[in-house]
Amino acid sequence: MSAHYDVVIVGGGIAGLSLASAVAGHCSVALIEAEQTLAYHTSARSARQLIPSYGPPVVQELTVRTLDLIAAQDAERPEPVLTPRSFMLIGDDATVRAEASGHMQRITHAEALDLCPALVPDSFSAAGLDTGSFACNAPVLLEDHRRLAVAGGVDIITGARVHSAQRLGTGWELGAGQEGFQSAVVVNAAGAWADELAVLSGVEKLGLQPYRRTAAIVDVDNPLPEACPMVAAADDSFYFRPDNGQVLISPAEHVPSGPEDARPYPGDVERVIARLNEITTLGIRNVRTAWTGLRTEAADGVPVVGFDAEATGFFWLAGQGGYGFQTSSGVAELAAGLILAGQGSAPALTPGVSPAMSPSTEASPASRTAEALAATRWSIRR
Repeated sequence: MSAHYDVVIVGGGIAGLSLASAVAGHCSVALIEAEQTLAYHTSARSARQLIPSYGPPVVQELTVRTLDLIAAQDAERPEPVLTPRSFMLIGDDATVRAEASGHMQRITHAEALDLCPALVPDSFSAAGLDTGSFACNAPVLLEDHRRLAVAGGVDIITGARVHSAQRLGTGWELGAGQEGFQSAVVVNAAGAWADELAVLSGVEKLGLQPYRRTAAIVDVDNPLPEACPMVAAADDSFYFRPDNGQVLISPAEHVPSGPEDARPYPGDVERVIARLNEITTLGIRNVRTAWTGLRTEAADGVPVVGFDAEATGFFWLAGQGGYGFQTSSGVAELAAGLILAGQGSAPALTPGVSPAMSPSTEASPASRTAEALAATRWSIRR
């Protein structure tokens, strides 16, 4: 016998958990996760930095809203999620100019060296600084979403991989693990497996592509001061930042992959170590741990958020790319509004019309977030 819910969320990463906490208490919800542990894949392998200047304009808008929401909640937390940590871009003048956004200011070569003395002076000629960037305590944020979801009545089921899904009448029926679920809405928050879930559900896939991104924690001879910004190459060939006396480094690769439990390829970490030992005085000498996550993207690089135009009740919450944490609360706020509108807990929406266009919601921050996303993609496959 299947359990009945208003909404079933498939995927227990930052996307699924943040949505679960946003809709908790407003309707009956189940969150199902294929792994035994929540946030096992990409969400456990984050660089833990929220950067308003990072990504296309719509992502930057979602990031700003996410930072506002998390900061407001931090006042109530015993341990904050956000800690100020600037983000610095380095490279040649043309590349830095091309990559710097409205949230980033140009700084002099001397100022960049003052902020990160480990840089070899002739290794770059230009720099930009985003002072509105924050370090993110990802485990605290994930646990807070889980706690709020459970407190609001969300049933969380782990170790339950979806093996069947079909549209029945006015709702959906899913088989996951040994259990069955029926719901009016199925939320596809399956990360790298989002297209696979769509195909299993008889829904046309969107061509979402996972990409590899590797990182490592290393020991160094000359540790960075904790006030040092996160430093990234403007040509997207590396980044590094302090990490409690050690240093987090990444080759910032963008290599297509299938959905999998990704692991570092031989040579990826070694190559970025060699590069960083040339352009810094860090003196990297030992790898403590290394991991690879998958950043799943739509072709236009914009998160996919909304009901499928051709499959009633099938809601996409996918394609966050490398912006999952930094857009999570803004995206969840938007997604919850759309889903709850269909559940009678929010003002009804005119099909194809953004809530930002509704007079009753015109001035709200949530509406500005919706408007930012609507400018690029509102109706899936419109």
